[in-house]
Amino acid sequence: MRTHAYTACALALSALSALSVTSALAQKTASQSIDEYRAMLADGNPAELFEAKGEDLWKQVRGPKKATLEQCDLGKGPGVIKGVFVELPRYFADTQRVQDLESRLVTCMEKLQGFNAAEIANTPFGKGEQSHVTALATWVAAESKGLKFNLPQAHVQEKTFFEVGKRLFFQRGGTHDFSCASCHGEEGKRIRLQDLPYLSKNPGDGVGFAAWPAYRVSNGQMWSMQLRLNDCYRQQRFPYPGFGSDATIALSTYLGVNAKGAVSVAPAIKR
Repeated sequence: MRTHAYTACALALSALSALSVTSALAQKTASQSIDEYRAMLADGNPAELFEAKGEDLWKQVRGPKKATLEQCDLGKGPGVIKGVFVELPRYFADTQRVQDLESRLVTCMEKLQGFNAAEIANTPFGKGEQSHVTALATWVAAESKGLKFNLPQAHVQEKTFFEVGKRLFFQRGGTHDFSCASCHGEEGKRIRLQDLPYLSKNPGDGVGFAAWPAYRVSNGQMWSMQLRLNDCYRQQRFPYPGFGSDATIALSTYLGVNAKGAVSVAPAIKR
């Protein structure tokens, strides 16, 4: 009888131990699971295909002027690519405005190759020359992977865009009275199974602004920062902002300045 009691006790302890392990595994956060999912996909990130396409487009003779983009100035001089992504948006003297990566690429496509910038801006994402802008932005961003964000704030327009972006980040409106801060204005928020980064301060390496452009696994698309912000406005039930608008560039300036010191992992991979 005593032997049976010891056996029963041992089995009970074994079951409790197994339950404890199962419980510990179950307590893994959703964000940890998503991180593991991304890590499994990272080695084969389809963004690499867009990088290759972007590099080819940069060197390809195209447009009415039959020219390449190799003399495009993205902020560090004609043809310089490495390090420009982590310093955009910034003020450009030739256009006399603050521009982000995508809008600056369109400026170069117009000036150097003869494309119509207004037509590109009005083309839906993923179509025509817009798809080329996304590929170019993906390649340019990849050339700064591992570098730290350090957006300039010396020019008065750069400072103004930061302040406007800050106001837009906290501006509530639309049918649901949402703002960017509704999702990204405090710690510990989550939507569906994903943690939402706190973007009114530096969220850390490879998070938020430091992760886009990114490949979206859920829809098989490459998303630039312009499209990311556009979709954020859609989710807030706002009208879509225009491509390269001052509003989206101001928001990018605010997020980019807040990300100072964060390491870029773009182009990343998202669910």
